[in-house]
Amino acid sequence: MKTVLLPCGEAVPALGMGTWNMGDAPSRRADELATLRLGLDLGCTLVDTAEMYGEGLSEELVGEALQGRRNEAFIVTKVYPHNASKAGTVAACERSLRRLRTDRIDLYLLHWRGSVPLAETMQALMALQKAGKIRHYGVSNLDLADMQELWKVPGGQGVQTNQLLYNLTRRGIEWDLLPWLRERSVPVMAYSPIEQARLLHHNGLAHFARRHDVPPAQAALAWLLAQDGVIAIPKASHPDRLRENVAAAQVQLSDEQLAELDALFKPPSRATPLEML
Repeated sequence: MKTVLLPCGEAVPALGMGTWNMGDAPSRRADELATLRLGLDLGCTLVDTAEMYGEGLSEELVGEALQGRRNEAFIVTKVYPHNASKAGTVAACERSLRRLRTDRIDLYLLHWRGSVPLAETMQALMALQKAGKIRHYGVSNLDLADMQELWKVPGGQGVQTNQLLYNLTRRGIEWDLLPWLRERSVPVMAYSPIEQARLLHHNGLAHFARRHDVPPAQAALAWLLAQDGVIAIPKASHPDRLRENVAAAQVQLSDEQLAELDALFKPPSRATPLEML
């Protein structure tokens, strides 16, 4: 499995597991638990969740799945913006730790920017890191102006990632935000890398997939994995889908194939507002 180096020097898998909307339905729980455990077996040891997902149900699912295997996983979770005050972040972290059944979070992110000053949130994250409750911290859904502001805040340059909506149809960050992050060696964690399965029905991608004998989802993931400093976190609720995702790590797109995808999915030609889901 390809790895991506965080600014702290720790390597994490370039392909992880997302868990948005997982843990909500009891009828799917057995498959979801099996999928997360299989992911560890296959090297997808980075598991992304958030207190927002099912209001804690996703974190509870992850906590159950990792019982007895906690040391194999790199857990990423997120704090709501309205909880991101100095005291609120600490309290939210403690709730997440209980749901995850662990004594530490590997990477704790501000889910998106709210009304709490970034400096206050950074204070809280640094305090949690010092206390050993979290190992690293980062952000999610912060645009270029936010990142530039964050860089001037004490602790802001300690962020380990910016988790962003990024896939073949959502390339706006390539205009200015992605180059800025790369200059500072801050990886992008790409969520919704197959556009919540909508990319699977894109006629151009389907044609590309048929001609090159690669499933559309694997082509979309391989495009992300071909880039330096990008971590993709697709969601899979069933073991078969997870195996398909993991197989994308073995797909090596040629320069000609990458150029063909660029022609199908145009890079940005101007600055655009940051997209979120």
